[in-house]
Amino acid sequence: MIPGGPRRESRRIRRKTAAPETADRLALGHGRCGCRSLEPRRSSRARRLAARLRQGVRHGIAGAAIAGLCAALLGPLASAQQPLVVGSKTFAESYILAEIMAQLLEAEGYEVDRRFGFGGTLVTFEALQAGAIDVYPEYSGTMQHTILSSGADFGSEAFAAEVESLGLDTLQTFGLNNSYALTVRGATAQRLGLATISDLVDHPELRFGVSHEFHERSDGWPGISEAYGLPQTSFGIEHGLAYRAMLEGDLDVTDAYLTDGDLIRYDFVILEDDLSFFPSYFALPLVRQTMQPQVKAILNRLGGTLSDARMRELNAEVSIERRTFADVAGEFLRERGLVADAADPRPTSTLAADLIDNTIVHLKLTGIAVAAACVLGVGLALAVHRSRPLSRGVLYATGLLQTIPSIALLALMIPLFGIGQVPAIIALFLYSLLPIVRNTITALITVDPLLKRVAAGMGLSQSEQLRHVHLPLALPHLLAGLRIAAVISIGTATLAAFIGAGGLGEPIVTGLALNDTTLILQGAIPAAGLALAAELGFELIERRFVPAHMMASRLPT
Repeated sequence: MIPGGPRRESRRIRRKTAAPETADRLALGHGRCGCRSLEPRRSSRARRLAARLRQGVRHGIAGAAIAGLCAALLGPLASAQQPLVVGSKTFAESYILAEIMAQLLEAEGYEVDRRFGFGGTLVTFEALQAGAIDVYPEYSGTMQHTILSSGADFGSEAFAAEVESLGLDTLQTFGLNNSYALTVRGATAQRLGLATISDLVDHPELRFGVSHEFHERSDGWPGISEAYGLPQTSFGIEHGLAYRAMLEGDLDVTDAYLTDGDLIRYDFVILEDDLSFFPSYFALPLVRQTMQPQVKAILNRLGGTLSDARMRELNAEVSIERRTFADVAGEFLRERGLVADAADPRPTSTLAADLIDNTIVHLKLTGIAVAAACVLGVGLALAVHRSRPLSRGVLYATGLLQTIPSIALLALMIPLFGIGQVPAIIALFLYSLLPIVRNTITALITVDPLLKRVAAGMGLSQSEQLRHVHLPLALPHLLAGLRIAAVISIGTATLAAFIGAGGLGEPIVTGLALNDTTLILQGAIPAAGLALAAELGFELIERRFVPAHMMASRLPT
């Protein structure tokens, strides 16, 4: 009997009887034979398909035209809605000028993203060229001697041409000339009879400490020591710390800015540049050429509004009276009639709110970086630990990354990834690899050979040996590598503030600019607390997951 019974047999009979009938119907309707009768149907289908393709092409062209029209109409609106990014360097005057520009733009209805406190001229300039910021306050002398390769004089055609070739534009100067100077304490000047820079030649015993940028610039220590024939040597120091060192008697001479408010605060004496070595340093907004003309016009309203004396007063209000940058900038704009008198100053956040926000950002930076380094580092160690050449190559590569100075690595990240948290996380990730990879490889290659042979003799596969023997034995060293990486990242992440990443480094950078120990401690103490919490956290993890007998030979904690 056929499986399926009479029902399947009946279907077979129906198919056989239907076939001739269908063939006859096709032949009658479309030609003499069945094979030729298929041609009209095929051609009809082809015509319908071609019609649909033509219709799709027309719709596609129309859609592309509409999309292009929308982009043309809405493009300027979309770009206008993007916030304008204002940057600054790491000293008080740069913060104030940047805040003045930011508040003026906000008063005109623009959304502004503040990225203050970049670590030096080259870092800030790289951020501008990379499109990470739109404008920051710069100085004509700095551009002439540090940024432009030709060294052309400010205001010359060569100066303007080179700035344009960089895709940048200089707006009208603020009016102030914040030139470099050398300064000493008033008591030192009176005791030694110091009035000019040339007078320093007769006192080789004086100790010089200058800001890091001044120490390397051609218009700084290398140039001035040669021009005046100064017999002294100098070393680099953070500008704000140099003033404190002079007050405590550890330094005798340092560089200063003519509009620096701390000169009033500390009763320092400016030595006359009797050879006229220092060029003019007119402060001006340095912007990208792609900035909207109306925005440039707004910023040009600041041209000639600040004298040297007024800028010195604004700096003193911040450094001496401890007013915020926002308050000082807002008062100046209202005083000059550039914003409405009734305009309210930007709301200031509380210490607790700032601490919470900075801590969250700091944890985000370090957490993502260490977690990514753990995944890649452990996986890399597992892949190469059986090969001595590969293990050495990986360790040399990760060790080489560790030798790159933190600020240099962060600066190198700007052209590739811009500014903010992304380049900071990548840099911290690279720094976290070495302790994780080294500890993991060391732990895996030092597993007792006897245990390896026992595991193989029990018939365990390579993956089973790795899971049940190698990794459990390597766990203490692996956790130690993670602990080291976490603590290093927490400390190094404070430098991320120099590229606008925020975190607990932000109050430290601002405190250095203002020579404010309290502000520095607002970042330093929480960072130290996070490092201690990381230590205690990993200790609890070790106690929970590592057997006690494997911890017996460890150092006491």
